[in-house]
Amino acid sequence: MNKLAVTIADQNFSLRLKNPVITASGTFGYGLEFAPYGDLRKLGALVVKGLSLEPREGNPMPRVAETPSGMLNAVGLQNCGVEDFLRHKLPLLPSADVPVIVNLYATSGDDFASLAGILGAEPSIAALEVNISCPNVREGGAAFGQDPFSAAAVTETVRKNAGKKPVIVKLSPNVTDITEIARACEAAGATAISCINTLSGMAVDLAGRKPRLANILGGLSGPAVKPVALRCVWEVSRTVSIPVIGIGGISCAEDVLEFILVGATAVQIGTANLMQPDSAFQIIQNLPAACEKYGVTNWGDLRGKLATEPAASAF
Repeated sequence: MNKLAVTIADQNFSLRLKNPVITASGTFGYGLEFAPYGDLRKLGALVVKGLSLEPREGNPMPRVAETPSGMLNAVGLQNCGVEDFLRHKLPLLPSADVPVIVNLYATSGDDFASLAGILGAEPSIAALEVNISCPNVREGGAAFGQDPFSAAAVTETVRKNAGKKPVIVKLSPNVTDITEIARACEAAGATAISCINTLSGMAVDLAGRKPRLANILGGLSGPAVKPVALRCVWEVSRTVSIPVIGIGGISCAEDVLEFILVGATAVQIGTANLMQPDSAFQIIQNLPAACEKYGVTNWGDLRGKLATEPAASAF
């Protein structure tokens, strides 16, 4: 029995992973780019970069700016389009040995329905992740994820068209109450919630008196956002009954354990892939030793077991 295995499931859909480490959309290309750095089959799952119905060029350069303990990106969901992905990229992925999750991006409910129908019918795809939270595109993007009614409508649309695929909804931290959005998505049929996407931010070039990103605004990620991500996962996991996938600043095996402790079922590795291409593989390799160090013998004994009551005084 694989002691690291986890299952992402609700009452109707189930996705089993050999370990809780997933690669995050937008940071792992289409998966193929990272094959030289590790065995893709050892991942819990991989999420390919966001796909739209038609190819997107993304935002103008510059698109990336380094920040203290993190980075800003405004790539703008550049991608090859769903048809090219299915024809030229998906067949090269080891989908029989590792779940391939596709991230969906659209600017209307009709486009989300079309994407879900196309990808939901593809046997090599294990699940769909719905992007309602990207802060650096002008159409769609975070707008769907900042209102519970819009978030629910998109979730319901994808669920109706996704066939037998689990539907994961990726939430934005750029909201007043992320639990309200999570509850709306759960009620609309989400199998799981992934959180968080990047925080909206910007950087300036003081000498040039101009923004460091051509888009002006971008998404902040990396270790700097980990405290926010932990808080969001803790709040959401205590609010919904479906699994939560934690994302944000994870760069080592201990980070994985922290996210599971606050309630996550699995995690996604994002910016760390850009800093060190073999990060996800190294984290998986180090996970058993971290579990032994902290006395973790099964995920059920750790998940959501954060001690939040004040400790009794020793005096």
